[in-house]
Amino acid sequence: MDPELEAFIPFLPQADMNDPVTARKNFAERAAAAPGPDTSTMEIEDRTVPADPDVAVRVYRPRQAQGAVVWLHGGGGVFGDLDTEHPWAARIADFSGAVVISVGYRLAPEHPFPAALNDAYAVLTWVAEHAAEFGTDPERIAVGGHSAGANIAASVALRARDEQGPAIRFQLLNQPGLDDRQQTWSARKFTDTPWMTRDQIAASWRHYLGSTPASQYAAPSRAADLSGLPPAYISTAEFDPNRDEGVEYALRLLRAGVSVELHQWPGTFHGSQAILSAAVSQRQNLELGAALRRALTA
Repeated sequence: MDPELEAFIPFLPQADMNDPVTARKNFAERAAAAPGPDTSTMEIEDRTVPADPDVAVRVYRPRQAQGAVVWLHGGGGVFGDLDTEHPWAARIADFSGAVVISVGYRLAPEHPFPAALNDAYAVLTWVAEHAAEFGTDPERIAVGGHSAGANIAASVALRARDEQGPAIRFQLLNQPGLDDRQQTWSARKFTDTPWMTRDQIAASWRHYLGSTPASQYAAPSRAADLSGLPPAYISTAEFDPNRDEGVEYALRLLRAGVSVELHQWPGTFHGSQAILSAAVSQRQNLELGAALRRALTA
């Protein structure tokens, strides 16, 4: 474990994924107490995307922005919202120079799959149709997210390919949770890792799937064919139950002819990039923005 991160482990809260309402409340309180980044160099606007039902988004426009990313927050598909994601969406906009459209998708278990995917896909379609309004063209739109949000982003890319939907330039998948089966080496061995345990992940999948059998659009690792997908940056954490499914997804994309940058961060754990004082976290966060900038300005 990275020593700068290890020092924080005794103080990390543990979310009870079996009590989503309380988990949301506690997460929102912690997020509100955390210091936010400087947003004086960008415009921030709350919008509503027409859909069934409508989807709330928060748009971050840096000066001289290039490209746009539909951004999905983490939280196991169970907690998180536009406010809790605000610091991270703002950092992505700042570090990448891209317009960030943060999506307030519906949460499980009240709204199980495919609610979140439908919300995200509706936002992607809306962004593509309004690209000129964001100062970009529809060929420079990415999808991305953290953890469960990265899962939804990967699902959006699969659906857009299969339905001949909006063109996606790039997918930015940070510590993605892609496989409900939890059969990888890391999922079996890392059962009590910091911040996110095997049991918490299992509970998240139960809430997210509800009574719907898992499919490639719920768990992209189940997709038989990964060809024709957008180039990807996939970031994994060493001590994360989700680590190996991210690595294996990257390898499968490569074997399907998709360009991939895979970055495995040593000494880290799921969500540890939130510990901003650690040098490795600073590198992780800067690299997410840099990867997106490279993809949207090339």
